[in-house]
Amino acid sequence: MAIGIDGSPNPEGESEVAHLRWQIASEFEAMRRGLYGLSLGNARHDFIQTRMHTVDRCQALLAQRLGKDEADRTIYRLYVEIIDN
Repeated sequence: MAIGIDGSPNPEGESEVAHLRWQIASEFEAMRRGLYGLSLGNARHDFIQTRMHTVDRCQALLAQRLGKDEADRTIYRLYVEIIDN
């Protein structure tokens, strides 16, 4: 079994692009929960900043596979779908 950027398992047969999208969606979901959760101050900021760094790494990998414009569109769509809802 392959390992994803965050150390999570990437099942055989799942495309790397699909796994990167899943990883980005997971990070956005964690950020959404962090924004509306009980943590305050620096702990919240550090938590969200760590998630954004992971999204940045995933976005760079997506850009290598799909091109920068498609990677940017993917990030935008996931952000709107998860954070803005």
